[in-house]
Amino acid sequence: MAWPRSAGPLELRPPTSADLDGVLAWRNRPEVTRWLLRTTVDPEAFRRAWLDSVADPEQQAVVAVLDGLVIGTGSLEIRDGMGQFDGDAWRRAEGLLGYLVDPAHAGNGHATRIAGALLDVAFIELGLHRVTAGCFADNVASWRVMEKLGMRREQHGVQDSWHAELGWVDGYTYGILADEWAPTSATASVPVPGSS
Repeated sequence: MAWPRSAGPLELRPPTSADLDGVLAWRNRPEVTRWLLRTTVDPEAFRRAWLDSVADPEQQAVVAVLDGLVIGTGSLEIRDGMGQFDGDAWRRAEGLLGYLVDPAHAGNGHATRIAGALLDVAFIELGLHRVTAGCFADNVASWRVMEKLGMRREQHGVQDSWHAELGWVDGYTYGILADEWAPTSATASVPVPGSS
């Protein structure tokens, strides 16, 4: 993968320990954890997991930097699709997309840029067949990002998700196929010249 890369005003790159200190400054805040499955995280375990992901070929984990400040994260977990054991087209054919933005920078299209750049990586560079993402149904900002990117709502799970504050709530799963992905100038990512 060619990192860093630009996504609009953002620079996306693998995280460093110092970057993760910046993420941890806002990651465990209640306004962030309200819509996450993993609410608060242990800082050392969080840092270790993200730094370990840098060398893992099944993971594409990035931080989003704006004017020198880490304002978001993105992840693409590569996994096997579903398929019969005759052949192996389904192996490493799918991705699970995740994104998170510091609330101080929300509402500016940054989540869409992060997710769009990772869809570029998934389909253009890794040749994946399909990418999915999920969220609580009440997390309107998250599913709007998915819909802006052309992802379709494939599942509406009725009370399929436990929320510590709200109890059993509905969840959504979105998906998009490689031949459906059409990056726009707002979502396309561009490797930064001179990067590896």
